[in-house]
Amino acid sequence: MAQFGKASSKRGKPTYAYAIIGVALVLFLFGIIGWFFLNLRKSGDYFKENIQVHAYVFSDAAKNKKKIDSLTNYISSLPYARDVHFVNKEMAAKTWNTDEDSSWKKILDYNPLPESVDFYVKANYVQKDSLNVLSNSLTTNFPDVVQQVKFPVETVSKISQYVKTVAMILFIVTIVLTILVVFSIDNTIRLAMYSNRFLIKTMQMVGATRWFIAKPVNVRAIINGLLASVIAIAAIWGFILILENLAPPEFRKLHDTRSMLLLFFVIIVLGIGITLVSTHRSVIKYLRMKLDDLY
Repeated sequence: MAQFGKASSKRGKPTYAYAIIGVALVLFLFGIIGWFFLNLRKSGDYFKENIQVHAYVFSDAAKNKKKIDSLTNYISSLPYARDVHFVNKEMAAKTWNTDEDSSWKKILDYNPLPESVDFYVKANYVQKDSLNVLSNSLTTNFPDVVQQVKFPVETVSKISQYVKTVAMILFIVTIVLTILVVFSIDNTIRLAMYSNRFLIKTMQMVGATRWFIAKPVNVRAIINGLLASVIAIAAIWGFILILENLAPPEFRKLHDTRSMLLLFFVIIVLGIGITLVSTHRSVIKYLRMKLDDLY
């Protein structure tokens, strides 16, 4: 009889281990999608901020250091400009020979490359309209210095369109996945609590209050949700480290610790919040049901 009671007690305990693993797996999938979404934004910003803008200057103005310094200082004062520097003919030739072909020296006995003030722009301002406004501003304020402003228009447009399209797709996927995460965790917790429904009802029948019954179960739900979140975060962190080690060095520049911490915080909130709400709902549900309906 004692053995039967002991076996019944073991069967009466909810399957916390399976619930924790199930919730951790769901949170892991959610975290991976969230990480890809964050990396998409970061990669778009990375490519945008590596697009160079060239403000080509007149040959006469290039010989006037005061005018060049005035233009350089003006561009440097812009809050969205960075790495501003003047490129003379010799520097332009070195860059051209490295990127293109140096055979032009055999045909021409002079350097045809123009001088320019080159700089990069922050990602938020790398838009065709914004760069056109900047171009007009430079040619208007420095009419005798700036000949023209050039930037890869097609590249800017394609990157912006690519980031918007993929971001929209991932945003929709994230919303759908969030809904699936909520329902999956809810079902996992409800199945875990189903095996404990008779214990909950028995405690109510002997006079225990609803708060007395729900409190220890809710505390356990918070602990389980935290454990599942920690497991998911550890798995996500390990996955990212492996991927970053296998990927090219440039890929590591996209690593954003602040965004990762925000993602981990969201995972912890989801893990604890949904687990707690689902557990509490299950307890209240079984407390309201009649004993015959539990079978």
